[in-house]
Amino acid sequence: MRVALLGGSFNPPHVGHLMAAIYVRACLGDDQVWLVPTFHHPFGKETVAYEHRVAMCEAAAADHASWLKVSRAESELHSSEGRTIDLLEQLLPRHPGVRFRLVIGSDIVADLPKWKAWERIAQLVDVTVLYRAGYPAAGTVGPPLAQVSSTQLREKLNPELVPRAVLEYVRAHHLFGG
Repeated sequence: MRVALLGGSFNPPHVGHLMAAIYVRACLGDDQVWLVPTFHHPFGKETVAYEHRVAMCEAAAADHASWLKVSRAESELHSSEGRTIDLLEQLLPRHPGVRFRLVIGSDIVADLPKWKAWERIAQLVDVTVLYRAGYPAAGTVGPPLAQVSSTQLREKLNPELVPRAVLEYVRAHHLFGG
């Protein structure tokens, strides 16, 4: 089985995340895509509570539940740093029959030198860099995905860029001023 890991703060999840997941599933042939919300952001990014971000991801994934899953693996890490290498070193032995792919957006390619053990990550799993609109980078795959960011959405929730179920959750829980 092939599983693509799509990590992030998901603060909130938006259509860009769903487009990435659908592209990976439809065009790269992974059996499942797991949304993996960060438990602690390694670069100190402030987020709403982890449980809210997991619940928003679950709401976003609900229409695609046969292949789009939400993983709480980061909350189970012994390290509180939220490093991808720690996540992979936990997941790989727990899922010996799974071939993992790490999916990242071209917007974070410049940050890769700051990642702990980036070279080791690339040895452990296949790494795929999706082309995020506005962030051209060598070696990306796919069409430019939506030019949308969680930062913009926290300032103004746009119903055209946030899945309806996520928007309902945000409003019900009064997140991001919703």
